Amino acid sequence: MNNRPLLWFALSWVAGSAFAASLGMRGSLLAAGAGVLLAAAAIGWRLASPRLMLACLLALTAASGQRLWADERNVTALDAVREAAALDGPLAAYPVNASGVIVSAVEVDGDRVRFVMEARSVHVEGYPPLTGLSERIMVQLRLQQQLEQEIAAAWQRGDAIAVAGELAAPAEATNRGGFDYRRYLRSQRIHWLLKGQGAADAQVEPAAGAFTAAALLGRVDAARGWLGAAFDELYPDSQAGYMKGLILGIREDLDPERFGQFSKLGLTHILAISGLHVGVFLYVLGGLLRLARLPKEKILLILLFAVPAYVLLTGGSPSVLRAGIMSMLGLAAARMGKLKDGLHLISAAALALLVVNPYVLNDISFQLSFIVTLGLILGVQPLRRCMPRWKKHGWLPDLIAVSVTAQLVSFPVTLYYFNGFHLLSLPANLVLVPFISFVVLPIGSASLMVSMVWQGGAKALASAGIWANDFSFKLVELMSTGISNHLRLIWKTPPLWWVYAWLLLLLLLFSLLRGWQAMKAAKKRSEAEGPPLENPFTAKGMDKARRLGFAFIGLAAAFGMMLVYAYMPDAANRDAVISFMDVGQGDSALIRTPGGKHILIDGGGTVSFQKPEDAWKTRKDPFEVGAKVVVPLLLKRGVQHIDLLVITHLDSDHIRGLAAIMEQIPISAVWWNGTFKEAADARSLLQSMLDKGIPLYAPKAGDSWRPDPDTRLEVLWPPSESEGARLAGVPLIKEQNEQSLVLELETYGKRFLFTGDIGTATERSLMRMMVEGLGEKQSALHIMKVAHHGSRFSTADDWLDFWRPAVAVNSAGANNPYNHPHPDTLARLQAAGVALWRIDQQGEASFRVNNRGIYYWAK
Repeated sequence: MNNRPLLWFALSWVAGSAFAASLGMRGSLLAAGAGVLLAAAAIGWRLASPRLMLACLLALTAASGQRLWADERNVTALDAVREAAALDGPLAAYPVNASGVIVSAVEVDGDRVRFVMEARSVHVEGYPPLTGLSERIMVQLRLQQQLEQEIAAAWQRGDAIAVAGELAAPAEATNRGGFDYRRYLRSQRIHWLLKGQGAADAQVEPAAGAFTAAALLGRVDAARGWLGAAFDELYPDSQAGYMKGLILGIREDLDPERFGQFSKLGLTHILAISGLHVGVFLYVLGGLLRLARLPKEKILLILLFAVPAYVLLTGGSPSVLRAGIMSMLGLAAARMGKLKDGLHLISAAALALLVVNPYVLNDISFQLSFIVTLGLILGVQPLRRCMPRWKKHGWLPDLIAVSVTAQLVSFPVTLYYFNGFHLLSLPANLVLVPFISFVVLPIGSASLMVSMVWQGGAKALASAGIWANDFSFKLVELMSTGISNHLRLIWKTPPLWWVYAWLLLLLLLFSLLRGWQAMKAAKKRSEAEGPPLENPFTAKGMDKARRLGFAFIGLAAAFGMMLVYAYMPDAANRDAVISFMDVGQGDSALIRTPGGKHILIDGGGTVSFQKPEDAWKTRKDPFEVGAKVVVPLLLKRGVQHIDLLVITHLDSDHIRGLAAIMEQIPISAVWWNGTFKEAADARSLLQSMLDKGIPLYAPKAGDSWRPDPDTRLEVLWPPSESEGARLAGVPLIKEQNEQSLVLELETYGKRFLFTGDIGTATERSLMRMMVEGLGEKQSALHIMKVAHHGSRFSTADDWLDFWRPAVAVNSAGANNPYNHPHPDTLARLQAAGVALWRIDQQGEASFRVNNRGIYYWAK
């Protein structure tokens, strides 16, 4: 430990900051106590000097104090408004006028403009005006005319701005494990959203001649935009956004579908500017400088000053900052003729970033960049030395060692954040990373630089780049779609202890590999020198080899158990879980049965009323609730397979999200109401299911399914096939609500009713049919989903009297245009004594059921 004091100092700093971030003051005290015990043990076992342990304890304490201090100061200056918002609820908004400076790049996407401003003065209606502030606010403007796109595109960081609109608190997570926008913005020291209508709500003055940090960064943004425009000229639309992301770190123009394919194969790190890109940049620039016959000292000095410029031009993400700091320290050490130690370099980079901004520890790119880089430093060499040495193609074992190590180290973090691992990820990285790094990246960079002086030469280079990109895209598509899509494994988000345990096992593996290599080297030396008179080596060597062999077997078993646990964490769990997810103005419910089967009832859907002449308002990656909300939730909960998908009816707010779900998660069978609706999304959905060979069934009242002995799902409505026009033998029905499938779920004797969008007429018909069939009144329900999002024309008094539910769950979008749930419906529920869970106000409703009872599962 004494050989690398900076490493242990940095690890202590990270630990102190992490404990304080997770547990606050309690975590800081816990970290301090644990640190004292570990330091005493290290000193007692002579693993470290008292001086080093004292420094580590100081780092632990300083990092904890810094994070607590940052959290204490990370509050809004608008205290009175914050208190009012806490009382008024999450949908509260207040008229406001604010003036200040734009401090982020301005993003224009369809009809939305988004940027961060640092407000110097804020006047919220009904409150005294405040001045002399430094309040960071996320501004979102909804453009009214297409011409306003050009106006907003001219704004840049550093410009003075005065904007009017409504001030609101960012939304918290409304689903268990869902994205918490408020927490995300707080990590950037932002506490408010300011929403305005059109560019007319903002008065902007350019920062001409200003030399503030924001203005200087605005010029960098302009330079990046100018360089990005060069790619628009050189490459087709299908590739220009990719090249901007690959070389300049501009990811706004990346094709979402292409990015999704890269993501499935674990290749998105190629598009995140990091050490790979910095290394290629320095290699190419260094080669050009050597061609100019510059001395080595000057080359190192030029490279040293070129790194910050490259970091700025590529966006300054945590990963490129890490690589930039390590590169600069390495170049400075090389120029001074001092030994470069990778562990010291990465430690210094981590400390530099965390001291400046402790919240960077929460950034996913920071975590992945440092964990993978540290893993490569520690693991590649011992793994490579255990592989055969080839005289020819020696680069191949090197590439395999780097790729395998990176996969092993990034694996737990990837599962924790992204819940997926593709079995072709390693082959894809082995083939595509070198090809993109040493073919596409240099060609793209060269075409960009040459375009500044010779457009014809740049286009010639770009033609080679276009061919290389086509090859890359075809290979990625081949490996990520079709039958290869089944090679992607879905993993439930593992607990943090599992992530730490996996990384500790990897450290042990690297240590054992070093021990194995040392034993082989000792044996080779012994054979070369000849056996000593007493020949003690053989017995000792056999004993050491045996111990190492047992250690490897034990380690393999530990990795195996870790994998089994992570892939099937709920294998022994016999609880049923019924979750009504918040999907806005729509429906989607997930059922996990005691036997581990998964039933999804509807998939939500983003309903659009956009006219053809408003096509300019469409965003590059439009929000779609299936892709942005439902799929991530299903993945986080480890839904590897949907055993039954129920489509209650074919309205958009119930089915539009299903297209994204079908692309990500296998589906065994589908129940639907047996009708067809002449609408693009309904036609596309049913056709996709037929193309994928998913069996479709149209169950009728009385049909049921028992996925396991403790669960029964019964269809209560519709009773028979509908009459009227038909398409290919299927009833053609435009108004789908009254044809909704109505289902009753019973598990462990607890009853749930799923009502689709039926109205009062269907409610009465269903009750009449059930009374005739049963001859007696139904026993009381435990949970009922309110029909049709709480419409006034559903959930009649006699319906409530018939079912007598204990709890009703209403799924509707916040501030929806239909006034759901209607006050009349709310009054009827209250009069019937039914406890109401409103998803638009309270978020997801989730219930855990077992043989002991039914419990609400908080977010």
